[in-house]
Amino acid sequence: MLTVTVHNLADNVILRCHGRLVRGEESAILCAAVQHHGKDIVLDLSGVSAMDAAGIGALVSLQAAGVYLKLLNPTEPVRAVLRLTGLESVFEINKAQSIEGLTARVESLSTEHRV
Repeated sequence: MLTVTVHNLADNVILRCHGRLVRGEESAILCAAVQHHGKDIVLDLSGVSAMDAAGIGALVSLQAAGVYLKLLNPTEPVRAVLRLTGLESVFEINKAQSIEGLTARVESLSTEHRV
């Protein structure tokens, strides 16, 4: 099962995924959540324990549909699939300590731009 939690952060939407990103409802849930929240999405994959071809297909399909996906904190199993498929170079992949750490970083950048 995959759960997706929405975090609004300044002008960004972070979708925190937890569970398995695999064929069936899981990949459909992700696609629906992403399509509902716009064209510039950060996917926090720190809670994803497994991803199969359908999960990869969902990410690629969303990217092909014009959704810009930034992948945050992919677990080692997810990174291995991205590496094996050659998609590590297709997606922007970032590391952050946590959503809270990312929030603080974005807020400090926003403050710097307002000065």
